[in-house]
Amino acid sequence: MFLGLDFGTSSVKALLIDEAQRLVATASVSLPISRPAPGHSEQAPEDWWQAMLDAVDAIRAEQPAALAALRGIGLSGQMHGAVLLDAAGEVLRPAILWNDTRSVAECRELEAAFPAIHQVTGNLAMPGFTAPKLLWVRRHEPEIFRRTATVLLPKAWIRFRLTGERIEDMSDASGTLWLDVGRRDWSDEALAATGLSRAQMPALVEGSAPGGMLRREWAERWGVTNPVVVAGSAGDNAAGAVGLGAIRPGGAFVSLGTSGVVWATTDRFVPYPERAVHSFCHALPDTWHQMSVTLSAASSLSWWAGVTGLHEAVLIEELAPVTTPGEVVFLPYLAGERTPHNDGAVRGAFGNLSADTTRAAMTQAVLEGVAFSLRDGLDALTASGTTIREADVIGGGSRSRRWLEILAAVLGIPLHLLAEGEYGGAFGAARLARLAATGEAPAVVCTPPARLDTIHPDPVLVERYAAALGRYRAFYPAVTNALHRPQHG
Repeated sequence: MFLGLDFGTSSVKALLIDEAQRLVATASVSLPISRPAPGHSEQAPEDWWQAMLDAVDAIRAEQPAALAALRGIGLSGQMHGAVLLDAAGEVLRPAILWNDTRSVAECRELEAAFPAIHQVTGNLAMPGFTAPKLLWVRRHEPEIFRRTATVLLPKAWIRFRLTGERIEDMSDASGTLWLDVGRRDWSDEALAATGLSRAQMPALVEGSAPGGMLRREWAERWGVTNPVVVAGSAGDNAAGAVGLGAIRPGGAFVSLGTSGVVWATTDRFVPYPERAVHSFCHALPDTWHQMSVTLSAASSLSWWAGVTGLHEAVLIEELAPVTTPGEVVFLPYLAGERTPHNDGAVRGAFGNLSADTTRAAMTQAVLEGVAFSLRDGLDALTASGTTIREADVIGGGSRSRRWLEILAAVLGIPLHLLAEGEYGGAFGAARLARLAATGEAPAVVCTPPARLDTIHPDPVLVERYAAALGRYRAFYPAVTNALHRPQHG
């Protein structure tokens, strides 16, 4: 048996699979999030830990014999978060998350201090990444910075609690701005630019390699008698790619989770920071990937549901067939944006509202705005030389066929629905657990899942959305100009 644990922003998911990769049991526990100031986004690591215990305890209650046969654990996690530990291994402050935008000024400082950052790390300095967060802590919380003995990403902190080891995998480490992505090793120059050293970093392993052993106290809690290896594991999107079998060049998927991602697997390091494309290591040896990121994807719909006081499914059920795409414009920049703008200061907006605008029209605009943002990301990947002709789709948003019909028309490519698409990250983590425990070849284990259906772009909607895309793109500079215009009076 192999256990995949996916530490998302809104929940922790646990998934147990057997030797034939059949689903045995799943559990999910929600997580709170704190926004102590505008642009700030934090979570208490202890909340991740307790949610994980609750999820695995639930699986044990449902399948005690299966969990007792556990051989490996894989971890998937939200990337970029900064968990700061003191010399005794205690957490010094709440974790600053991937969608936190407080460190805009520190990004400029980091690029000035390390001019080669784009070539070495393959990415622009963005507030979501880990390194600018540490510069912010150094400036605003100097005593915390002075006491920081170790910096861990979220899933690496969970590993630390499970195994006692400070270890990180290549894919998650790529999102720190401290990794030399081409060499797959920490960059001493990048670390020095943030006042840190290699001594404060975890050891690096490949995602499919062993990354510690489960401590006895947790094995006893879950009734496990075998030695249990914890895999090097992966960042959330790399784990999703492993779950989808996107391990060879040309593999592609779209994720409609809290954030939105367009992913392409590559056989080499292909940086393209000019359009804010992320170029990271994959979770498997000698493999890399590119991806674009929309910070508020499914979370945009969740926000709108909260504003209206209606469940997301109810809002989507209100929609009539799409006849006037882009009538209302929505920018899904609730937490700033990455690809292609790299703008942590911009915020979301509705445009072209009138006295006749209905709630359904605004809901449609939210779905379309996220789709347009993902199209911006697809075009950025295309400009880098990467061609995507079709893609699998995963994440909570993939439950909405209406949304996928809009997305297929906006992207102009077929989208494939998969079995257990919502559990892509956890399933990929479970596969990495198996690879670490057995030493099998990735190609043997990481096969593509069954495709349940394919949504082809509607040619009529493709044409109409092409015109609406221009209106969407014109709205961004108008909003940024308004935000940055000096106020008088």
